[in-house]
Amino acid sequence: MTPVADSWPPLSPGERSVAIEVLVGGPLSRTELARRLDLSAGSLTRLTKPLIESGLLVEVPEAGVPAEVRQGRPSQPLDVVADSLSFLGFKITDDMVYGVLTTLRSEIVARYDRPLVTREPAAVVDLLGEMTDALAGDHPRLAGIGIGVGGFVEDRAVVGESPFLDWREVPLAELVEDRTGLPVVVENDVAALVEAETWFGAGRGLDRFVVLTIGAGIGYGLVLGGKRVPYAEEDRGFGRHWIVNPNGPLTPEGARGSAVSLLTIPSIRYQVQAATGRDRTYEEILESAAAGEPMPARVVEEAARALGTLVAQIANFVLPQKILLAGEGVGLMDVAGKTVTETIRAQRHPLAASIDLETKVSDFHDWARGAAVLAIQVLVLGATDA
Repeated sequence: MTPVADSWPPLSPGERSVAIEVLVGGPLSRTELARRLDLSAGSLTRLTKPLIESGLLVEVPEAGVPAEVRQGRPSQPLDVVADSLSFLGFKITDDMVYGVLTTLRSEIVARYDRPLVTREPAAVVDLLGEMTDALAGDHPRLAGIGIGVGGFVEDRAVVGESPFLDWREVPLAELVEDRTGLPVVVENDVAALVEAETWFGAGRGLDRFVVLTIGAGIGYGLVLGGKRVPYAEEDRGFGRHWIVNPNGPLTPEGARGSAVSLLTIPSIRYQVQAATGRDRTYEEILESAAAGEPMPARVVEEAARALGTLVAQIANFVLPQKILLAGEGVGLMDVAGKTVTETIRAQRHPLAASIDLETKVSDFHDWARGAAVLAIQVLVLGATDA
C-alpha cells in the first residue's frame, strides 16, 4: 500500500499549529484562528496557503449564512475533510487484538477484532497484517497505522518491555511496516489514550487534565498546558510502588497496599479467591459485592477507598480541571462510587473546589482509537512532541 500522507510536504512548526487548531476545533474563521494562535492576518495567510493547496485544509461555507450572501465573501471558515483519509488503530492485549478504522478526526467507522492465539512477535505481526488487509479493503485512502501496547515503548517504534506480552526489544513498527507497506507508530496504550482524550475527548480544550485507568494494570497520564507530559517510568509498573494503604493487601503483582495490589482486576480476583476458594470474574465479584456477600463486598470497598485516595492525591498536588477515570475496571464506580466520593472528600481541604471526575465506560476500541490518533498526530501532522 502507498501511504496517502506521503504526498504532503513536511509541515513547519507554524503550519502544524494551524493544522492542529483547525483539526481539533474547526471549522474556524480566519479571525478566530488568528486570535487563538496570536497571529497577524498576513502571517495566517502565509501559513494557511500551503495547507489549502495540499488539500489538508479546505474552505467551507459559514453555517447559517445563505448562499446568496456568501457569494463573493473573501474569507470563509477553514476545516478539514474528515473522511479524506483513513487511519488504523490497534490495541494489543494478552489474548486479543482490537482494531478500528477512523477518519482524520478519529471517528470510528469500522471495528475488527481477532483472538491472539500466540504472543510470538512474528505471528502477531502476521495477524496485524491480516487485520490491516481486512479493514483497508473498503477504505483505500489509508494514511498509516497506530499500535498501542501495555508496556514501555522506545522512540514510538520498539516495544522495549511488555509484561502482558512477555516481549523485550521487539521492533514492532519496522516489522509491521515491512508487512503492510504503511508507516507505523507504536506507543504505550495509556499514552495513546491520553492523547486521544486531550485532542478529541474529555480533555479537549483543557490546560490541566488527568487520565487515570484501572483494569489489568494502573495507568496514569498528565496533561499540562494542553500537552501530555511524558515520563521515564511510563508503564513500567510504577503503580506497584504507589502506596495507597501501607496496611493493605499483599498480592503477587504489587507491593503491600500499592495501587496495583488494591485496584487492579487480577489483584481483586486474587484476594477474593484466596479468601473464598472460588475463582470468579471481575463482574461476578462486583455483582456479589452489590448483593452484600461479605468477602467480595470487603474487597470492593477497600478498592473503592484506594481509588478515592488516589483521586484525592492527584487533585491535591496537580490541581487538574478534570480527572477522567477509564479502563475496564470502572464498573467499581457503579457498586462503590459513594465510598470513592466520601474518601475523596475526607482527604481534601474542606474549602477545596470539587473535583470534576468523569467516568468513561469504555472498551478496548477506545484504546485502539487512541493509537489511531497517535498515527494522525505523527504521520500526518508531524507532531513529534505530541
